[in-house]
Amino acid sequence: MELGSVIKKNSTKLLLIVLDGLGGLPVENNSTELEIAKTPNLDKLARISALGMHIPVDVGITPGSGPGHLGIFGYDPVKYQIGRGILEALGLGLEVKDTDIAIRGNYATVERQNGKIIVKDRRAGRISTDENRRITQKLARAVQKIDDVELILSPGMEHRFALILRFPYPLPEGSEQIGDTDPQREGYEPITPYGKNESSEKVAKVVRKFLAITENVLKDEPRANYVLLRGFSQKPKIESFLERFGLKACAIATYPMYRGLASLVGMDVIKLEGSSIKDELKALKDVWENYDYFFLHIKKTDSYGEDGNWRGKVEVIEEFDSLLPEFLSLKPDVLVITGDHSTPSVLKGHSWHPVPVLLHSPYVLGGTCERFTERECLKGELGMFPAEKLMNLMLAHSLRLAKYGA
Repeated sequence: MELGSVIKKNSTKLLLIVLDGLGGLPVENNSTELEIAKTPNLDKLARISALGMHIPVDVGITPGSGPGHLGIFGYDPVKYQIGRGILEALGLGLEVKDTDIAIRGNYATVERQNGKIIVKDRRAGRISTDENRRITQKLARAVQKIDDVELILSPGMEHRFALILRFPYPLPEGSEQIGDTDPQREGYEPITPYGKNESSEKVAKVVRKFLAITENVLKDEPRANYVLLRGFSQKPKIESFLERFGLKACAIATYPMYRGLASLVGMDVIKLEGSSIKDELKALKDVWENYDYFFLHIKKTDSYGEDGNWRGKVEVIEEFDSLLPEFLSLKPDVLVITGDHSTPSVLKGHSWHPVPVLLHSPYVLGGTCERFTERECLKGELGMFPAEKLMNLMLAHSLRLAKYGA
C-alpha cells in the first residue's frame, strides 16, 4: 500500500547503517564471516532487538548495489530500475541532464594476444585514486567531443570513473539500452557495445568511437591501459524521500555511487573529511540535530567479499562493532543495521542469499537471538521479508504511521 495517508510527523530520529555486502556463507569451520567475527557489542544489542532477514529483490535474484539500496530505502527495485552510470555521475557531483547518457567506467588491465584484447584485471589492480585522477585528466584532454556529442569525464575512487555523453537534443526513452562492455570476468575479451534499438544504436556508435580513442591514449599505461563501461543510463523520474515518507534525510557515504543513489531520492549528501568508519561517525555526530533520517554506508565489507578476502571482511565487521557504542550514544529512536545484499567471500561477488537485519527500538519483542549472524537472524521475530518493507518497519517503530482504516 501507499503510505502517504497514514504517515505522521514527530521528532524521532531513524538511523540506517548499511554494511555493504554483509551476508555471507561458511568460510572456515562451517562459519560465516559474521559468525567468525568477535562482535560483543553487536551481540549484546541483538539480544534486545528484533532480528530477521530481508530479500533484496526477489527469491533467487542476485541484486546489484542500486536495486539493493533502493529496496532498503523503501522503493520497489523492480519498478525503479536505475542505471549505475547515473549513480556514479551524481555521486561525483556531476549534473545529469535529460540530454545525457551517464556511464560508469572501470579502468582495467588488458593484454593483446593473437590479435585479440584479453582482460587480465577488471579493476586494474585497484589503482590509487590519485593515479585515477592523473589518467582521467589525460583521457579528458584527448577526447572532449565526438561528432556533436560533448564528453564529460570525472574520476571516482580507485579504478572507477564516470562518463557523461551530452547530446545536443533530448534523447527518446530507451536510448540507454546498450549492453555493458565489461565481460565480468578475467580471461575474456571486452564486449563490443551495440544498441538494442534505433535510438540506442546512435549512442552506441559514439561509445565505439570513444573506446577506439581511449585504447590508443592508454596503451602505454602499465596497469590502467583500457576502459570497461557499465550501467548505461538516462536520468529517471523518482519520488523524493521527503515526498514519500515525510522525512528530512541525509546520507553519509564514501563511495560516489552510494552518494549518487541517495542524491537521486532527495537525501542531502554530507561532505566527508576522510574515508574511515570513524570519519563517517564524526560526520554523523556533526549533523545529528539537523535531520530525521540518516543513511550511513560502510563499503569495505563488500570490497573484501568481492576479493574473496574473508579475513578482511571479518576485520571490518569487528572494527564497526568496536565503534557501535558511539553510534548508540546518539540514542536513535530506531536503529537498523543491515546490508544491501550478501557478498559471500566464497563466491567473490554479490549473491541471492537473504541479508541479516537488526532493528532496535523500544517496541521490539527481543530475546529471540543471541548474536547478530545469519543463522541467528533466521530465528528472529522479523522473519524473512521483502527489503522494500524495511521502511514500513522503521516508520512504524518510530511511531510515524497512523492506524489504517476505522
